[in-house]
Order: sequence, then C-alpha cells, then structure tokens
Amino acid sequence: MLVLVAPGQGAQTPGFLTPWLDLPGAADRVAAWSDAIGLDLVHFGTKADADEIRDTSVAQPLLVAAGLLSAAALGAVTPGAVAGHSVGEITAATFADVLDDTAALTLVRKRGLAMAEAAAITETGMSALLGGDPETSIAHLEKLGLTPANINGAGQIVAAGTLEQLAALAEDKPEGVRKVVPLKVAGAFHTHHMAPAVDTLAEAAKELSAADPTLAYVSNKDGKTVATGAEVLERLVGQVANPVRWDLCMETFVGLGATALIEVCPGGTLTGLAKRAMKGVQTLALKTPDDLDAARELIAEHTA
Repeated sequence: MLVLVAPGQGAQTPGFLTPWLDLPGAADRVAAWSDAIGLDLVHFGTKADADEIRDTSVAQPLLVAAGLLSAAALGAVTPGAVAGHSVGEITAATFADVLDDTAALTLVRKRGLAMAEAAAITETGMSALLGGDPETSIAHLEKLGLTPANINGAGQIVAAGTLEQLAALAEDKPEGVRKVVPLKVAGAFHTHHMAPAVDTLAEAAKELSAADPTLAYVSNKDGKTVATGAEVLERLVGQVANPVRWDLCMETFVGLGATALIEVCPGGTLTGLAKRAMKGVQTLALKTPDDLDAARELIAEHTA
C-alpha cells in the first residue's frame, strides 16, 4: 500500500522549483496559480534567495504549489492514504479531492499571511531536537517555557517559542539530545503564538466548499483518518495553533499496511523520518523531475 505525503515549511530551498517548470504545461499552470492568489510563485520558486522564501506568506503557497505540480507529474495514482506535515496538510487535501488546486492555494495564501502577521507580534522561531527521550525532552522544553510544536517521531521533536527561549535551549539541551538545529521558519508555528491566525483562517474556510475525502486522509492532529470535508477544514483551521503529531501519522500508516511512501517536492524531510520510524517501508523523495521514473516504478509495485 502506497502513502503519498507532503512536507511542511522549512523544506524549501532557493531555486527548488526551477527544474519542475521545464515540464510540459508546468510554467503556464504555475503562472495561472500566481495570478489567482496575487503572488509570483515563479519568481519565488526560481530566483528568490533564502531570506525571501523564508517569509511565511511566501513559503507556504510556494510549498503547496510545488507539491501539486510534482504530484501531477506522477500521472494517475491512487494511494492508499495521504497526509501532510503542517502546511502540507493543505496539499494532501487536494490529493484526497477535498479541495481543488485553486481553493487550496487561495486558502494557503490567506493562511501564510495570517500566520506571518501573528509571527510579527513577538520574535519567535523553532528548533529541532535530535535524539533523546521524548518524555525527558518535552518536560525540559516546558521548563524553559517552550512548546513541543512538532512531535515527529524517529527521535525528533521541534521546539517553538521566543528567540530568548530558543537561545536558552541551545545553551541547555535536554539530557540525551545530540543537537539543537534552528529551522528555516519565521515564527513559532503550532503554538499559542499563532492564535490570532485561527480566527482569520476560520473566516477564509467559510468561503470554501469542501468535498468528503475520496482517499484515507490522515490528520496530523492525532494521526486519525478523517471522513468528511467539513472536519478536514475544521482541523486545517485549528492546526495552526496546535502541535503536529507526525509520529502518530506514521503509526497509522504502518497500521494501514503501508509498504511504500512517496514525498512530493520538495521531498526529503518526511522520507528521512520514515526511514527511521517505518522499518521495511520503501521511501522515495521527489526532489527534481529526475526522480519521477523511480517514483512511477514504486507506484506500479505498491498500488493495485
């Protein structure tokens, strides 16, 4: 059984969209999306530097566009389950036919702007903790006033809070943690710092028509599958101020019988976690169109 997943913010790198725009019709498609949401995705995906695409209001639509473009390049595929990490949940909602491409990009544009505004209130950020015991790390984070915003499994927890709190963490790591790595994000996502964005996103969601998922849609709120489009939207709204439980998503994939996992562009982060936590499951990350042939072979092997 194949799982198709989409990465979250921080996966973007300068110029990562460039090779994908050489595919037939891709440049026109991205240009149309750019017009629809009032953001030059072509520029930001090809010419912008790391600081420009670190901007939340840019990074989020760019990631969803890349995910949609790379998934479409795979051709017809019916995975057994879909999921996304953080903003990748919006990408996954299109895979499950809950939202169409334009609706997803419209929503993520509003999400990115709202979260950027919330992040501007206080200087905040996120850092990944590599290694260590989860319970020990979480207790240590709470002592420092930080939130375990992403519990990713495979020995990784992402802490979020003020820059002062993160600096204290860098000087005082939890016992057993090998390394603390600052992430390429511009705020403390999935924490109370994002509460102002929730109301904005709730209003935006009211304007959308969401169909019920046609595939098993696994929510990163708790790793459970969601049966209705209304609940998918509700979870997408609340998600911005609540932790991501990717560890529980991976447990669900295994429970559903996953034998392969493909991560859409810009792939790498989630396949890395899967390699450590989903032993025996084949993984493939879509980084450039050069990965498409191998991905299609994997799809043929692991879908009915």
